[in-house]
Amino acid sequence: MTTTAQIVSVLLVEDDSNFRRGLHTLLSFYSDDCYLQFKIVGEATSCVQAVKLVVEQKPSLILLDVKLDLKSPEDSGLKVLMDLKKLDYHGKVLILSAHREDELVFRAMQLGARGYVAKDRIGSQLYEAISTVMNDEIFLPPDIATSFFRIFHFYSGRSLQIHSTIHLTDREQEVLNWLIKGASNEDISRYLHVTIATVKAHLTSVFEKLGVASRTQAIVRALKLGLVSTDE
Repeated sequence: MTTTAQIVSVLLVEDDSNFRRGLHTLLSFYSDDCYLQFKIVGEATSCVQAVKLVVEQKPSLILLDVKLDLKSPEDSGLKVLMDLKKLDYHGKVLILSAHREDELVFRAMQLGARGYVAKDRIGSQLYEAISTVMNDEIFLPPDIATSFFRIFHFYSGRSLQIHSTIHLTDREQEVLNWLIKGASNEDISRYLHVTIATVKAHLTSVFEKLGVASRTQAIVRALKLGLVSTDE
């Protein structure tokens, strides 16, 4: 008896054109020999493009580079994940990344990714990862799983204790909450009806209190201390 192949519509969110071509080749190879048949319905190199294509194409699978542009942390794979939560996206997201930092793995999974594959393991792990997440399971290879649970236990074990040592003003907390949602300085200025200079001043104060030097570090630190939540 012939088994009908499962068609998987795929959106590639990756700013490296060479890597995208490699994904095309791999998915074409898998389609020739495997039960899953892959149809690439779009390619995006930015958060805005990704969200637009998700709305238009409704892909069943997104292969997402978690750091789209290291020069622009506001236009990252994490921002894509945040926006997908707002869209109530019901497909699967598989992270493809050259980065294995504990906090990055944890943050991506916390925001709804169903799996995480290091780019140097794509050739050996991609098909298994896709099959796993399309079967509604989580894919974390042993080294990545170790990173995830290491930071998970750190968060759960220390957040309440350290939380009491950080004192943010109400406005600083508002700015931090919008920062977690991926808002730019311009967005925060508009939402809170203050000038961009005021937003920058509040962010500088928040950074000093958290002991960080960037927006990304502030997000990770705030989550680690339990100062904010992504459940809203």
